[in-house]
Amino acid sequence: MKQIDKREIIRSKLADSHKSPLKIYKDLSVGNVSFLKFLYYEIVTSLLGPMPGGIGFFLRKKFYPRLFKSVGRGFIIGRNVVIRNPFNISIGNNVTIDDNCLLDGRGEGGITLEDGVIINRNCMLQAKTGYIKLGERTSIGSNSVIVSMTGVKLGKAVLTAGNCYISAGAYMFDDLDTPVMDQAAFSKGPIIIGEYSWLGTGVTVLDGVKLGKGVVIGASAVVNKDIEEYSIAVGIPAKVVRKRGHLTV
Repeated sequence: MKQIDKREIIRSKLADSHKSPLKIYKDLSVGNVSFLKFLYYEIVTSLLGPMPGGIGFFLRKKFYPRLFKSVGRGFIIGRNVVIRNPFNISIGNNVTIDDNCLLDGRGEGGITLEDGVIINRNCMLQAKTGYIKLGERTSIGSNSVIVSMTGVKLGKAVLTAGNCYISAGAYMFDDLDTPVMDQAAFSKGPIIIGEYSWLGTGVTVLDGVKLGKGVVIGASAVVNKDIEEYSIAVGIPAKVVRKRGHLTV
């Protein structure tokens, strides 16, 4: 179990009275970069982020790549995408980020989207204090959330339906006199989802869980322990009901 440095959590940064509001905003939005990079970020995201139609698509395709650590060919980014710490985000070839998403790469290792990744609309990826890595051809369903404290890794060609929640990290809560938000944060380790897996609608994957290759998780399941490869699991908490290709477990 690893304790989380809560100084890196947004709530702590916002409460830092030793910094000006502009400095706090800059730290949260772009991190430790030059003022010229910060100014470029402000102009490009403010003017082009909400721009509709083909003109908006064309201008974002032309000017957004300079915001990121690296960007491959064929990058598509929709309207009203909020990007924080973009210089810590790496994007492969033919990656699509749909409208109204949030990508926050402030954590150690940032965000890596490999070739062919699709982030559907209204998704939130927050690398708070750990990395997020999505393998090639992985697709994240609409309205899904990925939060990383010590790491979240999805392998190649993972498919998630809408409204999935993948969250690495938790809070202590034994002290009855202290609000939970003020108690120590910790993580059991990264969340690892093996290649070719499928998460149904509304699946929740909790801290430290590892799913093997080709796992299928039924809709609305809550996964709180490791699942072996090629297993089908359902329920709250998720339990294996059988192996893929077999009638019984």
